[in-house]
Amino acid sequence: MAIRSLAVFCGSKNGSNPLFIEEAKVLGHLLASKDITLIYGGGNKGIMGAVSNAVLEKSGKVIGIIPEILKDREPHHEGLTELIIVDTMHTRKKILYEKCDAAIILPGGYGTMDEFFEIVTWNQLSIHDKKIFILNTAGFYNNLLAFAQTMQTEEFLYDKIEDKLIVLNKAYKLLNYL
Repeated sequence: MAIRSLAVFCGSKNGSNPLFIEEAKVLGHLLASKDITLIYGGGNKGIMGAVSNAVLEKSGKVIGIIPEILKDREPHHEGLTELIIVDTMHTRKKILYEKCDAAIILPGGYGTMDEFFEIVTWNQLSIHDKKIFILNTAGFYNNLLAFAQTMQTEEFLYDKIEDKLIVLNKAYKLLNYL
């Protein structure tokens, strides 16, 4: 299946490594150049802001989905193609998953991990069969991937890790899957 829309899960903060923002911008430019709609959490700060602004800089399409509770707490992006305001975080994630053809996880915190674990769990349970990418910028997810290997070694996973996750070290490598 062709990827026409990509959910991006990432931090609302920049993180300490400038490469996180640089790779987010590369990803945003790449999405716009391939006419792939960015589906994301609707924020205007951190890595979320960097990737969405990069898509918009190149006249790409961006759909943000933000729950009412975060709309006033977290600055939402005012210049999106579309901003959908929902009632709960659960509704937000459900719509993010429904609107995307695939997902990519960039560096982030607890919220990013929540979204990652839910989408990979739904994939494992065959609720969807969407490709899931991890952008492992500067080795950010090395420990998570090592833990996933431990889960596989200890026989807690139903599928091999590489059957569920595609790990990229650079954003431009996503081109190989489009």
